Amino acid sequence: YLAAVMDLYARNIVGWSMKPTLARELVLDALLMAVCRRRPQHSVLVHSDQGSQYGSDDWLRFCRANNLEPSMSRRGNCWDNAVAESFFSSLKKERIRKRIYKTRELAKADVFDYIVVFYNRTRRHSHLGGVSPEAFERASL
Repeated sequence: YLAAVMDLYARNIVGWSMKPTLARELVLDALLMAVCRRRPQHSVLVHSDQGSQYGSDDWLRFCRANNLEPSMSRRGNCWDNAVAESFFSSLKKERIRKRIYKTRELAKADVFDYIVVFYNRTRRHSHLGGVSPEAFERASL
């Protein structure tokens, strides 16, 4: 399983985690990476789907402790997660479906390469004017 945290402004993946099970640690590790990398100075909205891991006490405590505001839409409001769903669809189409991994570690390394080297640095996004998330973010500083 893969959890990813996206900064919606530049479509940059700022945190991710891979684990063999869909447990709360999966999403907490991804969010922890995002917080460590971005060090938010003000309240940040964190939107998620309705998975049980996003309603856990650990998730809510982590959010409160790190000045994060959890947000979860009602059932049937799939548009709120459209950008994240698009990322996962791109990952599957552009990388995962084309490969067979011999080990979990090889899969993790390939997903890391996709996120860090390709998706964030290279992949062009029409929403960002045809530039990569990192180029868009650099241009806006």
